[in-house]
Amino acid sequence: MERLGITRWIVAALMLAIAPASIALGKGEAAAATKSPGDAKEKPACWRDRYTLGPEDILNFSLFGHPDLDRGQLFVQPDGTITYLQAQNVQAEGLTIDELRAAIEKQLSEFYKQPRVIISPVELRSKKYFILGKVVDRGAFAMDRPITILEAVARSRGLETGLFQQNTVELADMARSFLIRKGQRMDVDFQKLFYDGDMTQNIELEPQDYLYFSSANTDEIYVLGEVNSPNPQGFTPRLTVLAAITQRDGFTKAAYRERVLVVRGSIKKPQLFVVDTNAILKGRAPDFPLEPKDIVYVSNRPWKVAEDMADAAVSTFIQAAVTTWTGDSIGPLIKHQLIPTGDVH
Repeated sequence: MERLGITRWIVAALMLAIAPASIALGKGEAAAATKSPGDAKEKPACWRDRYTLGPEDILNFSLFGHPDLDRGQLFVQPDGTITYLQAQNVQAEGLTIDELRAAIEKQLSEFYKQPRVIISPVELRSKKYFILGKVVDRGAFAMDRPITILEAVARSRGLETGLFQQNTVELADMARSFLIRKGQRMDVDFQKLFYDGDMTQNIELEPQDYLYFSSANTDEIYVLGEVNSPNPQGFTPRLTVLAAITQRDGFTKAAYRERVLVVRGSIKKPQLFVVDTNAILKGRAPDFPLEPKDIVYVSNRPWKVAEDMADAAVSTFIQAAVTTWTGDSIGPLIKHQLIPTGDVH
């Protein structure tokens, strides 16, 4: 098929393949969920099977037979509780609407004969996903219905674009974009999704997912691990591993200098290079030239197999990339292996 521009592809895909859906709220309240072509054999995400309430959700309450006791726009409080009439500070967080109804009816039964409470959602804000990087609108978005990657990008008003040689180009680097879920990088090929239209990659998001679109027009490298000032830095011509480490204030005392890892290319299928900086300093080996977007990772322990360190390098890169965009740490996102093994050179 002819390669479409990313923004045009998003619009076409949404028009052809994505239908509106609503969240399953509890027993007897199930609703249809959006499915991508690759999801036919997958089980629905557990958060949709049993949607639980949380802080910031807004609910309407009424007591059957007592219209004067209707209460609207009641918030689940930051501590996870909600109050309706004499049912004070009832724990709502982690409960479905049906379970909350039963808990409130139990407390109200001391004041009313066989109370029948009716709860209807106004806004569901407690379930959120995060989209960062080269999209027009970045930040946290309420997951008020099932939503796929393409829908999330469209909701953020698409990917950022810019002018290059009088042509409009997308500014996202799909090879280095990623989706983090529960501390793990999901196996999503953004190049196949956005460039080739492979809808099997258009998976549904889940609460607390972090969707990040890396910048394609930033010439920088990341120097991470056991250096005194780990951070991204601008790329300059003829930049080498030792020069980059020197610019980050050198090694820490714990640095393992005999095997410094350079990760190049896609984080899904990276190339791995092992550099002996001790040999370079002693004149036994030439310094290693870097390329834009390389990751230079210095370990704090000896290692033999590059793949063993690749996970730590990419994990640290992902944390640094997200932190760069948010301006603050947003928590320990990475806890497990993130990438498959790559080619070692």
